[in-house]
Amino acid sequence: MSLTVRVGQGFDLHPFSDDPDRPLVLGGVRFDGERGLAGHSDADAIAHAVTDALLGAAGLGDIGQHFPDTDPELAGADSLDLLRRAVADVRAAGWEPGNVDCTVVLEAPKLAPRRDEVELRLSDAVGAPVTVKGKRAEGLGALGRREGIACFAVALVARGA
Repeated sequence: MSLTVRVGQGFDLHPFSDDPDRPLVLGGVRFDGERGLAGHSDADAIAHAVTDALLGAAGLGDIGQHFPDTDPELAGADSLDLLRRAVADVRAAGWEPGNVDCTVVLEAPKLAPRRDEVELRLSDAVGAPVTVKGKRAEGLGALGRREGIACFAVALVARGA
């Protein structure tokens, strides 16, 4: 049996919202007491980057093609639900997620205390291991000034031939 594998890269970036009632959601986990991110959906930068990486690996385009921010039905959408829908599309195209690795660039909040929960929620949605690492921007640029959060993700998908 020959095995075909593909790799996809995802990226997402959201500024912090000025709405004091907007919750911060990262990797499907709500961080109470933290400033939320601005966006059409729940603005979960980690889930969005994972979605993009998986869609790209399967050759299915990007998150904006599948879930456009101009679609009023997606306003406030749960990004883990969107990720699950993207995973279903990846599987329907004959690919199986192998793993996803993420690097989140943020000054706050600290991810380490909630990392296991974030990885569990994402892994459950993907149906494969998802790892998450938090990195600081060390005060450099918009991310270092605490203006937003960015996430990079790489995904591996495979299928037997």
